[in-house]
Amino acid sequence: MGVSQTDGRMEGWLYTIRHNRFGLQFSRKRYFVLHENNLTSFKSVPSDHNEEPERRASLDCCIRVTDNGRESFHRKILFIFTLYNTSNHLDQLKLGASSPEEAAKWIRSLQDASQKGFPIPDCEFFVSHAEKGLVKLDVSKRNRRKNSVDWTNYSSTNYSSTSLNVETNVAPDVIAPSPWKIFGCQNGLRLFKEAKDWDSRGRHWDDHPAIMAVGVIDGTSEDIFNTLMSLGPLRSEWDFCFYKGNVVEHLDGHTDIIHLQLYSDWLPWGMNRRDLLLRRYWRREDDGTYVILCHSVYHKNCPPKKGYVRACVKSGGYVVTPANNGKQSLVKHMVAIDWRSWNLYMRPSSARSITIRVVERVAALREMFKAKQGHGFTEFVSGEFLDTKPCLSKINTMPLKTEAKEVDLETMHAEEMDKPTSARNSLMDLNDASDEFFDVPEPNESTEFDSFIDSSPYSQGHQLKIPTPAGIVKKLQDLAINKKGYMDLQEVGLEENNTFFYGATLQKDPSLTLPCSWSTADPSTFLIRGNNYLKNQQKVKAKGTLMQMIGADWISSDKREDDLGGRIGGLVQEYAAKGSPEFFFIVNIQVPGSAMYSLALYYMLKTPLEEHPLLESFVNGDDAYRNSRFKLIPHISKGSWIVKQSVGKKACLVGQVLEVCYTRGKNYLELDIDVGSSTVARGVTNLVLGYLNNLVIEMAFLIQANTVEELPELLLGTCRLNYLDVSKSVKER
Repeated sequence: MGVSQTDGRMEGWLYTIRHNRFGLQFSRKRYFVLHENNLTSFKSVPSDHNEEPERRASLDCCIRVTDNGRESFHRKILFIFTLYNTSNHLDQLKLGASSPEEAAKWIRSLQDASQKGFPIPDCEFFVSHAEKGLVKLDVSKRNRRKNSVDWTNYSSTNYSSTSLNVETNVAPDVIAPSPWKIFGCQNGLRLFKEAKDWDSRGRHWDDHPAIMAVGVIDGTSEDIFNTLMSLGPLRSEWDFCFYKGNVVEHLDGHTDIIHLQLYSDWLPWGMNRRDLLLRRYWRREDDGTYVILCHSVYHKNCPPKKGYVRACVKSGGYVVTPANNGKQSLVKHMVAIDWRSWNLYMRPSSARSITIRVVERVAALREMFKAKQGHGFTEFVSGEFLDTKPCLSKINTMPLKTEAKEVDLETMHAEEMDKPTSARNSLMDLNDASDEFFDVPEPNESTEFDSFIDSSPYSQGHQLKIPTPAGIVKKLQDLAINKKGYMDLQEVGLEENNTFFYGATLQKDPSLTLPCSWSTADPSTFLIRGNNYLKNQQKVKAKGTLMQMIGADWISSDKREDDLGGRIGGLVQEYAAKGSPEFFFIVNIQVPGSAMYSLALYYMLKTPLEEHPLLESFVNGDDAYRNSRFKLIPHISKGSWIVKQSVGKKACLVGQVLEVCYTRGKNYLELDIDVGSSTVARGVTNLVLGYLNNLVIEMAFLIQANTVEELPELLLGTCRLNYLDVSKSVKER
């Protein structure tokens, strides 16, 4: 549909995604305009800038934007993102763009707009609910360091001050050797194999090695991404291995289960046909890079098929990075696969040759784009959704029970329309009830499904009674937890003996040899902002940490476990009972899985908090300030390349992508980080959990420094987690 960005104004067509009274999702096409911190919508392109909008909303620092990935609506692929109010999660707006690049531009612009609405740097943010669904701003001059948000981390074309330090460098923030060794060049592609830690010379071949092909394609990263994701007829023009495929289950906007059947004519003579059942995950990086990761899974709805041997992809995927100002793309295709062949003639070298042929598909993709002059995506139709059930989330097709309450629809609608336009500016007000009856027509768009949905009246009054998606998910989680009507004897024994010391449930191992243990990581592995960062944008090796790591917890539970530092009998409260002056900083990473896992890391500051102004500002600041400053640097030092690729090595402002609950105690500050609050993070977590007991994970934490006075940065602490095992987590009641 295209978007336009001029003079701080962004506009274009988007789709509003809503639920009708039956709980089914439907989309409506609207023209949106974002100017400064005001978001308005129209049913047609406005004739001039003064035209009165149909709906409007004001964005402020309480508005967050999340990337929900890809969804299918009426056989159209949309890229979904949601705006929501952190002070009222019922106040939200779900939108869809026709391409991932459009979605990324809107997400970035909306994030910037929510911060640009407050040009005064010395201000404090207060949320007022005096008017229904309306987020207001009260500005009061205060100490900026303690009470305000420093928005200099956000990119903006309107600011040119040297104090604004946008991190445009996409280089990793971790110093680590490359896991790949080149072994050849074929069909214009460089070929690499994954080098093991003990294989310093790069000469040893595993039975099922990870092999990577790297090439340059004349096409945008977005076009190549769409081509790679398609399972329709277009794929047969470049993927010589592919016979047919379909989506078995759509898990979320970034993850699905796909089934691929392969041709046999490219396999060695006498080798049976192969098929693959893969869990596929994708994401887009800030620099326009697309990452697609796959590995084999089992699914009850797709058992092995007669006439096929199911191969096992240990890890595989693509990384598509823009090059030459976006006109070309660097494409990496990686595969580690067990072909499941028992024939004697199938030597390891033969298996490697087959895998090398698989990754050579990059050359075929390059030639197709060259033949189509870089427009291989023109035939891109959502072929992956055609062989599946309608791509509506399971939670949306469940019958919904609404309260039996009579509502005068005409009266409510009249009252709503009597309000001045300026009063209807919450995010929910952009979801007009009448949208269920009206949509902007599109060429060749089927309206059969629309007519079914639009056959019943719907009002905003009813909308408020329908559970939100977040509420429905919560109910389903509760049902999943309680569906087991009994408890095993082993679980009873664990519950009876569930008395443990918070801060010491994960053992320490300085020797780095014991599984399921922790130690500290080398600070010099991580790169942070130095004294001259604002001038040269260069980072330097960290030389030490401000705090000492003294303990860790690895806990599983059927619910979120918050405020571990405040629990009686724990490490922190033991110091508090003695009246000790030490201050504690706790990072509690809450990971959703078969249970809710909590990885809590405890750091102790022995010197007075007042001696460290930046840390003191963070500890005593408001949540908005904390969200804009707390930074994590991840590093998978040992493990499969697919996990390393999914996690990355770039610093992240955690509070900008995940929900963080801050608990300030007498002698501690705890950060409870909900990894499940982001679709992208949840997809990465699910992948990591599958490999967890084969990983060594290193992390560093710090408070971002944005001014000359705050530089250089200093790590708060580091950790090294050795081969964690979910079965060895301590079960919490």
